[in-house]
Amino acid sequence: MLLATRAEDLAADGEYTAFCQYGGLEPEQLHRVRLERDPLPPVNLDDYSGVMVGGGPFNSSTPPEQKGPVQRRVEAELAALLDEIVARDFPFLGACYGVGTLGAHQGAVIDGTHAERPGPVMVELTPDAASDPLLAGLPQAFPAYVGHKEAVRKLPDNAVLLASSADCPVQMFRIKENLYATQFHPELDMVGMVQRVVVYRGYGYFPPEEAELVQERVVAVTVTEPMRILRAFVERYAR
Repeated sequence: MLLATRAEDLAADGEYTAFCQYGGLEPEQLHRVRLERDPLPPVNLDDYSGVMVGGGPFNSSTPPEQKGPVQRRVEAELAALLDEIVARDFPFLGACYGVGTLGAHQGAVIDGTHAERPGPVMVELTPDAASDPLLAGLPQAFPAYVGHKEAVRKLPDNAVLLASSADCPVQMFRIKENLYATQFHPELDMVGMVQRVVVYRGYGYFPPEEAELVQERVVAVTVTEPMRILRAFVERYAR
């Protein structure tokens, strides 16, 4: 199941297509729920192999009084579902906004200290990543696409740090054995990242007049390794 929060159809559909493509899934194998549009229906986790959360403009660290009614509803629904997911150690992979949801649920400190502008960054694996099955065979360092206004400043005490970057110390972590979150996007290739730059040009991730420069940064680097994490997640837990 993919829990999505993007209100922009072009980006939302592109995200779904990317999760299918790089997860090795057919559309009928990935149930998408667009939380920004409809309330979360009753979920029986036994009907699924795992839960994935995509990115979006919501920020967990936005002061409560500044959050709109849709974001407040989405956060409440995700928190309730995460109660069961964490208790069961049910397979979970959160991308970008997934860091905010799982991290906040588990007591992380999340703020704008380590925000990163859209584009490629070099991600480095930690020593603990060497024994993690989702990261088996990946190089010690690899480029990945990011773009976020908030990030984890302090990990929950029960989290294992798996990856970092120069400007964002927490790029990936694990809770228990089966709960993962990445700050970078494991579903994004160059085409998808360029599309995001176009869609979110006026959303405050970068000055709108610099959109062409941002796109130049995106296409200057070939990103291939993060998608292997998404595929590994699906292959490990699909049933």
